[in-house]
Amino acid sequence: MLAALLAVPLALVATRQWLLHRKSSPRHREAFDGVVYRVGDAVVAERSCETPRATVVCMHGFVEDLRYFAGYYRDADVQLIALAGAGYHVPIHGPVVKHAPWAREPAQPHGSIAYDAEVLVQALEHLPRSRSVRVHGHSRGGAVVLEAARLRPDLFRDVEVVLEAPVLPQGRAVMEPTSLEMWAFAFRVQLWRLQPLHPTVTRAYGPLTDARKRELLSGFPHSTERVVTMVHNMRDIERWMRERDDSLFQNLRRGTVLVPTGDRVLVPEAMLASASRGAPPLEVRVLEGCSHFVLLDRPEALPPLSKSNPGAP
Repeated sequence: MLAALLAVPLALVATRQWLLHRKSSPRHREAFDGVVYRVGDAVVAERSCETPRATVVCMHGFVEDLRYFAGYYRDADVQLIALAGAGYHVPIHGPVVKHAPWAREPAQPHGSIAYDAEVLVQALEHLPRSRSVRVHGHSRGGAVVLEAARLRPDLFRDVEVVLEAPVLPQGRAVMEPTSLEMWAFAFRVQLWRLQPLHPTVTRAYGPLTDARKRELLSGFPHSTERVVTMVHNMRDIERWMRERDDSLFQNLRRGTVLVPTGDRVLVPEAMLASASRGAPPLEVRVLEGCSHFVLLDRPEALPPLSKSNPGAP
């Protein structure tokens, strides 16, 4: 009898471990005209561009992927450099992997904001080929940008920054999972994968009338190679928001923070309070009623991309 009673919790624990570490496949893959560099367990994808008039270095948010930015920055004269966070799938058909002699394994913990920030620093230091450089981070990617600027403020001296619905110092998530919910997350992801656009999930996503937005968001539960990466991301986001302070903004010279009041992922009031402490030099734009996904719902809210004459920076 005792053995039977013990078997149930032991089976739950074993199943959870298997679900956390089982390797999955991405839901979507797309063609990509460019090359991919591996930096530790992360990836930097550089789109082909012969004579770029502008460079954009992008970092996606939690459970997103690098395709999030491709449609907006589609001009042929834009050098798009998009990162895939550590442990995330590369949603590219037959990626052309190129050796990067500058690539170094990040020293920070896998799945942390600091890990991906080290990757962003390497990409920003070695890849831009134009005088006009923008670094764009969405959600968790905003925190990665701030952390990268803390590591190498010199690289951001002449860089424009766009922080879109960003994770910021002293910010807060709308839903803060309990310890039990975090423990059960590996099981919840399996249900999420069965119905990635279930109404209980999509109520935080804003309008879903656009087919491209629906496609991108339906890939969220499949975005990481292993569920444990999602868990590491969530725990680290909460810790980072709690421990970081306004001094991070001092490392930026110019840019824009986009604060959507209809955000149901991050608390917009806390986001606005934090962003306001970064101005100046950052311009804070409050977007009434906009969802967490500004680029998809209100692309016109982003500042126009400055383009220079072709040439090396």
